[in-house]
Amino acid sequence: MVLGTILTHAKKHPALIPLFVIIGSGGVGAGLYLMRLAMFNPDVSWDKKNNPEPWNKMSPSDQYKFVSINMDYSRLKKDRPDF
Repeated sequence: MVLGTILTHAKKHPALIPLFVIIGSGGVGAGLYLMRLAMFNPDVSWDKKNNPEPWNKMSPSDQYKFVSINMDYSRLKKDRPDF
């Protein structure tokens, strides 16, 4: 229903096609980033039985940030105790 409405508007007003593409790609990109955060962020625990605290299993050389500008994670040393 929604896709049919978009297609009829695009046929009547072809200048709206870039707007639909940009808004659609922004929504898809936001959804993919949210999925990346839910799957790979150490603050999120999906398995409470086998791994209740995943942030304790992270080594200092693991990079879990999306972008790291001036940080080289491979040279970091462990500065916290094991629990």
